[in-house]
Amino acid sequence: MTFAKKALIVGSLAVLAASGAASARERLNASGATFPDNIYSRWFSQLAKSGGPKVNYQSVGSGAGRKAFLDETVSFAASDDPISSRDKAKVSRGVLQIPTVGGTIAIGYNKPGCTLKLTQKQAVSVFMGSINDWKELGCAAGKITVAHRSDGSGTTAAFADSMQAFSKEWTLGTAKTLNWKVGVGGKGNEGVAGIIQTTPGSIGYVNQSYVKGAIKAAAVQNKSGQFVLPSFKSGQAALSGITVDADLAGSNPNPTASGAYPIATLTYLLVYRTGNGSKTDALKQTINYMLSDKAQAQADELGYVPLSEGIQAKAKAAVNKISQ
Repeated sequence: MTFAKKALIVGSLAVLAASGAASARERLNASGATFPDNIYSRWFSQLAKSGGPKVNYQSVGSGAGRKAFLDETVSFAASDDPISSRDKAKVSRGVLQIPTVGGTIAIGYNKPGCTLKLTQKQAVSVFMGSINDWKELGCAAGKITVAHRSDGSGTTAAFADSMQAFSKEWTLGTAKTLNWKVGVGGKGNEGVAGIIQTTPGSIGYVNQSYVKGAIKAAAVQNKSGQFVLPSFKSGQAALSGITVDADLAGSNPNPTASGAYPIATLTYLLVYRTGNGSKTDALKQTINYMLSDKAQAQADELGYVPLSEGIQAKAKAAVNKISQ
């Protein structure tokens, strides 16, 4: 082999090694909320196909994502439930909480022949177990099987916030895990949706994007007295009333706006403010894409609600604070 050929091979290997290192730096591991999984999967796939960072996102629930973030085993985490000041204090690298998209939490049910409308009190009574027969809701008689989350869930926390705002009968509090009095547990939004899908007579709470097949969404009475189905328009009306605090967290558990669906939430990324090293640029590129007008415009078709312009602008400003 000539010296020139050897030099060419060595040079090529060096380029490949450098390329591999660059590729490795652009791989991000993340985990958390199942609520936004359908849209995150779309966004991360588009990002990778366009030559951007490759994100390995594990949809394991907000609680598990929060733990991974505190343990520093992920590049970032996702949660529907804003981080507590206590958990925030545990992160020596600092925390940036960045809202990415919004959505409604549907009360999904599987009861053929029934068009379900729930008052706020009825919704609470069903999930507390004091209403346990479909005939009490104006449908054909039969036992109600409640499906709820078995894992630590930001969807549960947001749902419980609304239930607590709806009626004093709700005594379970608001947290990612609850001591349920009735029902069957499923892991993730997909687990709850699976129970409802395969169990006639069941009812549970899931992100709107999981309402399909045998699962129908109940119309829920809002604070204005209107019975409203979860949708892009009704979710947008609900989320338009949210203002975020200094940590970019905000909620509106029982919106007063006309046409608003009364159970809606923002979902967030938890990102380290410092110590991101070689992953810093990839993190910024990933989150900036999620917050771009192009990405946000896909929310409706996937069952979500884009951020308002004001919250979107604040979220974009937060990305600039991510550092090495």
